[in-house]
Amino acid sequence: MSIPASQRIFLDNNSTTRPLDDVVDLVAEQYRTHYANPGSAHADGRQARRILEDAREQLASLLGAHPQEVIFTSGGTESINLAIQGFLSGSPGEIVLPAGEHPATLNTIRRLAPRGIKQIQLPLDAGGRIQTDGLLKQNWEHVQLATAILAHNETGVIQDIAPLVEACQKHHIPLHLDCVQAIGKIPFHFHDSGATAVSLAAHKFHGPRGVGALIVKEGARLLPQIAGGHQERGKRAGTEPVALAAGMALALATAVGEQEQRSNQTAALRDRLQKGLQELCSPTVVNGSQQHRLPNTLNISFPGLDGEALLISLDLAGISCSLGSACASGSRDPAPVLLAMGCEERVYRSAVRLSLSFLNTKEEIDAAILRISKVVNQQRS
Repeated sequence: MSIPASQRIFLDNNSTTRPLDDVVDLVAEQYRTHYANPGSAHADGRQARRILEDAREQLASLLGAHPQEVIFTSGGTESINLAIQGFLSGSPGEIVLPAGEHPATLNTIRRLAPRGIKQIQLPLDAGGRIQTDGLLKQNWEHVQLATAILAHNETGVIQDIAPLVEACQKHHIPLHLDCVQAIGKIPFHFHDSGATAVSLAAHKFHGPRGVGALIVKEGARLLPQIAGGHQERGKRAGTEPVALAAGMALALATAVGEQEQRSNQTAALRDRLQKGLQELCSPTVVNGSQQHRLPNTLNISFPGLDGEALLISLDLAGISCSLGSACASGSRDPAPVLLAMGCEERVYRSAVRLSLSFLNTKEEIDAAILRISKVVNQQRS
């Protein structure tokens, strides 16, 4: 018997989050009142342009950037594509990246192979962080770009990017950071980060889907990837989504303003969930550094079980979670990041990602512990 929708527990917030009510209301209001094209010269267009630029200025202020550095896109995947392809010189070369990156990064780089672009993967340690030795051994002569996830979507592990920043600055290589999971969850300041560009997506911090941004350091050379008009200072053609941009700015302002409270609350719930599962579902393995991870993410394995079978049973039990990246859904291949961390097959085959939100409650987490443990123990019996 299926679980009623009202009793389901959503633990898949790294794939997407529920938009805040205030954000939904604002987006709807903007669609009703400021629907004009922001590129139009008439009064309605100018008013729409003002809403768009207000959102741009607010995002820049919240993230330690200048307004002219913010390029609106359709989301994280487009931002990552624009950064990876836009910084290349057009000649054969190399892109340096940690092993186990997001499919938006890996598949974009793979498609560049016919152009002579090779990927050089930096090894990870058992905790999912870049091994410094790999950076020291790297030959940078033919490198055109470095890219890395700041906070991993599957494990929640937060990278120490300082050595990578130092290497890129030393060799004058642009650095792109995939901050899609990080922004809104942990403090971030663009100009202090050392990055040339960062990607973000509104729907990861309770904003609307269909809008994101690429923040690009002023003066950096970035080639547009979409042909068309001259929107976004010629870097991204297409009519800008005024209402969605306004919703994105509100969601981020709320996330930043409540960041410490949300982080503490979510981490406490995550730790409660982890402790409960470890007690009731032994043996378990928590994947990734527990010292350096997002406050909302738990990647946990139940050795001896099959992750896909477990996921189906959890769904039937009213638990919404995932095996890893929603962008890799449908693939039966093990998560590249877990392989890169050196996890054993019995560990990576049974891994599940549980990602929380500040909207989750203690009662939901306690219920989730009981439901998950029941499923796990039934499958082990």
